[in-house]
Amino acid sequence: MEKAIAVVVTYNRLSLLKECITALKNQTHQPDAILIVNNGSTDDTGHWLQSQQDLLVITQANVGSGGGFETGIQWAYKNGYSWIWCMDDDGYPKEDALEKILAPELNRLCLRNCAVINKDDKKSFVWKTKHYQTIDEVDCQVIEGIGHPFNGTLIHRNIVERVGVPKQNLFLWGDETEYYYRITRKNNIPVCTIPGSVHYHPASGFSYKKDWDYMKAWKMYFYVRNRFHVHRAKFNYKILAWAHYCCFLIAMVGVILIYQKTDKAKKINFMLWPAMDALKNDFSADPSIILTRLAGRSGDVQSITGLHIRSNFTSMVHFFTPVKLRRVAG
Repeated sequence: MEKAIAVVVTYNRLSLLKECITALKNQTHQPDAILIVNNGSTDDTGHWLQSQQDLLVITQANVGSGGGFETGIQWAYKNGYSWIWCMDDDGYPKEDALEKILAPELNRLCLRNCAVINKDDKKSFVWKTKHYQTIDEVDCQVIEGIGHPFNGTLIHRNIVERVGVPKQNLFLWGDETEYYYRITRKNNIPVCTIPGSVHYHPASGFSYKKDWDYMKAWKMYFYVRNRFHVHRAKFNYKILAWAHYCCFLIAMVGVILIYQKTDKAKKINFMLWPAMDALKNDFSADPSIILTRLAGRSGDVQSITGLHIRSNFTSMVHFFTPVKLRRVAG
């Protein structure tokens, strides 16, 4: 009989983690095990987990959601579990979610996902899911071609065998999307959302149109850097990935110029750092390095001048040009 394991990655959100674990323990179809990957939480999470005898726990340094799910999925695969049910600690499944997501006989290898629903109103989709706005509008048992990892994402071990695991070096903000495209585009494995299986999640609170705090927006580094690797997974041809990443960078500059109210030049200049790291496959930056650089540049007059911005942009142009020439020549 195929065994199912729930994998939850957590970091410093003990109250939400407890809510998620309670929901997992109350499933109508009980998972055979619950694995918690504790990414070095500094609150009381580690102490509380030590007192839970019915949970499997892996504690490691904070390597982001990418590293957390890499560890969890790899462990579940190596220990013989057939179904790996992945979720972050800030959401929780409806009581029959596992039963419903396992139910459909799809007769093919498929990446399955719960319907990700706003935990406050219990109706609206958190992210765009085809043309549906609310779960009440759905008129089918399977929504083909869409899924939102890792929010109740069910992965069969055959997918892991073929595709591998998420990439730890992406850390966060893009790690799940890169893995999603590696499964669906690079390996041509279909994806679907099972609307009868509901995973409750907070509404998406981030918007690029809102003015973000330059000194605290360290996650933007990973978003900009990882977008290149997302495109590499999404497109079969490198030249397309390069082209789309260039368009993404131009769009980000436009968003900053149009919608941001503070530190526009600083934000544009800062964005060039993760862009260059993306092109060089440099994964050395971590949150502490990013915050240190943000703090160091806050009073750096040169970093907000157009001259410095043009200098970094010129470096990017020099980096792009030989690659394009080699591609044409080849």
